[in-house]
Amino acid sequence: MITLSTSMKRASKAHPTSSSRTGHVRIIAGQWRGRKLPVADIQGLRPTTDRNKETLFNWLMHDTRNAQCLDVFAGSGALGIEALSRYASACDFFEQDVTAANQLTRNLQTLNANGLVTRGDALSLLQNTSQTYDLIFIDPPFNCGLVQPALDIIVQRELIKPNGLIYIEQEGTAGFPVLPDGYQVVKQKNLAQLCYLLVEAQAMD
Repeated sequence: MITLSTSMKRASKAHPTSSSRTGHVRIIAGQWRGRKLPVADIQGLRPTTDRNKETLFNWLMHDTRNAQCLDVFAGSGALGIEALSRYASACDFFEQDVTAANQLTRNLQTLNANGLVTRGDALSLLQNTSQTYDLIFIDPPFNCGLVQPALDIIVQRELIKPNGLIYIEQEGTAGFPVLPDGYQVVKQKNLAQLCYLLVEAQAMD
């Protein structure tokens, strides 16, 4: 069942405008391989590119099956949907824009996917969830300084399971996230305008 919660308020979601917007996202692999899903026509919405998704899910080759996932700044939901296609057990999606959230809900319904869309401010939702996850995607609007606050809440509230993984995607000019003890970067790639990395939450003694 897919539920859309509208109880939280949020500011507008704004990704940098992309001249390559195609109006859809494509699922790369898994049970829905090759499916194209419509993307809400929202100014500046920036779904992760196929090339970046392919790199990320190559990193996650052995980590998506049966994983409980969270797509924090969901937008099109491309990352969480790709994980579900690769047999993640479930994915929660946080999205503040009502149009994007509604389109994401329709896409999950089309796929009959095990996804839960909650509309609201992502940081507030993180503060109020008690769910823990194997895999968390942090891909916020660029130039808004949201990576570190989201990461801090996840760490403080212990929302990532021991040995869980956190994917971070941010603008290339952003400072490197401050990681607490017990968290380490296991994969990283830097492009001209983009930096993305995979962080592991090590099991603590």
